[in-house]
Amino acid sequence: MTYGGIERVVDNLARGFVAAGHDVLLAAPSDSTCPVPLVAGMQDSAPHEMGSTTSELSHVVRAYKSLGSVDIIHDHTMAGPLYVHSPQGTPVVTTIHGPLNAHAVDIYGAIARRRAAIIAISRDQASHAPEVPITRVIHHGMDVSSVPVGAGDGGYLCFVGRSCPDKGLLEAIMIAREAGMPLRIAVKMREPAELRYFHEAIEPLLGPNEDFVGEVDDATKYRLMGGALAFLNPIQWSEPFGLVMIEALATGTPVIGTKIGSAPEIVDHGRTGFLGKTGDLARFAGAAAGLDRAACRRVVAERFSVERMVGQHLRLFTELIESRMPGGVPDTAHVHQNL
Repeated sequence: MTYGGIERVVDNLARGFVAAGHDVLLAAPSDSTCPVPLVAGMQDSAPHEMGSTTSELSHVVRAYKSLGSVDIIHDHTMAGPLYVHSPQGTPVVTTIHGPLNAHAVDIYGAIARRRAAIIAISRDQASHAPEVPITRVIHHGMDVSSVPVGAGDGGYLCFVGRSCPDKGLLEAIMIAREAGMPLRIAVKMREPAELRYFHEAIEPLLGPNEDFVGEVDDATKYRLMGGALAFLNPIQWSEPFGLVMIEALATGTPVIGTKIGSAPEIVDHGRTGFLGKTGDLARFAGAAAGLDRAACRRVVAERFSVERMVGQHLRLFTELIESRMPGGVPDTAHVHQNL
């Protein structure tokens, strides 16, 4: 698996629900590798169509058409909770994965009026639209056991992200140069806009201080993060949840980043990294090497584990099912996830 934060979260949830003794039916593309039963009749994934309205609506129609009888629906699309042919009486939960801009507020306001439960993935995300009724804030989690701990002995800083202005790659290059430390860069750049940004804004800047390694798989990514003195995350937008930050912390590597979006909910300034304004971040590079790498790993295990994420979801699901089933909730719930 390479880039795909939402897909990674859904995969972890589905596996976690099954491990907790529940039946899961996943509405994902038919070539999904998640080891749970899939909704019949879904199409193969088409990366070039991801994010398009037509693709999402087609996915929703197929998913709900073949859904069958379930106890609860966890829908990760925006269109699904508004679909008029969803099963009547079945509780619907939806997770907000993107920013709550004006368009999203309109959509989630309508979803709330249909009495669907809404999960935000950070307190910062929810704060941008107080008019949207958030049922629960649940941070993302990850399987910490699958991530090796690094020694941080590579003598470099690293950046892992997507090739776009929001992720702060340009800023990371400047921070590393100011700090006098080499930077290793792993980025996803498949879409035209990503390629254009790299070739126009980044490639002309690359020099002997930067080691560009391209897009990497999980094993390579964790080795890259684990060998770094610090992970640079100078994001330039209010990111709802920075999954890459908990990945870096899981390898034991402190995070240096901008104090915006969900970052203050993830990084403990002075303990697991440093947060500040973009222009001030270079001064933290040396100090990051002195932070306790075991504490970085421990924070993820305690606050951002997949077990914690799954448990918080299941408690919410139980509340919603019990509120609609006077006789109580069955021992094993049937959870449908729509990705």
